[in-house]
Amino acid sequence: QVLLVESGGGLVQTGGSLRLSCSVSGRTFSSSAMGWFRQAPGKEREFVAAINYNGGTAYADSVKGRFTISRDNVKNTVALQMNSLKPEDTAEYYCAAQRFSPSIALATIAKYDSWGQGTQVTVSS
Repeated sequence: QVLLVESGGGLVQTGGSLRLSCSVSGRTFSSSAMGWFRQAPGKEREFVAAINYNGGTAYADSVKGRFTISRDNVKNTVALQMNSLKPEDTAEYYCAAQRFSPSIALATIAKYDSWGQGTQVTVSS
């Protein structure tokens, strides 16, 4: 059974930083694409950032230049460094894993087969 556990969320002021981490167990982490998604109240879950098994990355336009995704294939973790946070970044943040396949799509929610429980990020104005 695949288990993804997020940590690092919290309350921060506008312009501040947070680092989210996701620990993965129960699957071959090194061959999985990993993504971060977020969902604000009353809104659909949306793509934030993702990193492929080979280190290739993708970001939503709204976070480019502010957020950085990284992975550690020894510790089986993926991190999301969030800088210059804005109130509109407030949401529940989810870590997700996508199995290796020839049709990997980093920004496509439906391609991710395993999800964490989420961690809340709140940015005060």
